[in-house]
Amino acid sequence: MSDAAKPDPSDEALVLEYDFDAPPAKVWRAVTIPALRERWLPDCDLAGAEPESTIAGEEVRYRLRDSEPPFRESHVIFRIEPNEDGGTRFRIIQQACEVALPQAANSNCCMMRAAA
Repeated sequence: MSDAAKPDPSDEALVLEYDFDAPPAKVWRAVTIPALRERWLPDCDLAGAEPESTIAGEEVRYRLRDSEPPFRESHVIFRIEPNEDGGTRFRIIQQACEVALPQAANSNCCMMRAAA
């Protein structure tokens, strides 16, 4: 086992944090009920209308897709927790998706052949 620290994914993410007066349950509904979410995060901005993952009442993750080429994708994570004032601390974390670039067909690498 290595003692080296693993990189924190949030180091390469855009993180926005807000405090709302509304209770966490109300903010949760706004990010998970499609008709409410559609007002500020339209389906056309999503790679899929359904969340990729959910931790009920705490976190929901969607996949976003750029509307113009090269149509890059990213994850947006909404984290919800009560704040000290009785409202909600709301974090938006956006991370680029890992992109596997295609390899050229003429990559000039050696081809191994079996002996005949």
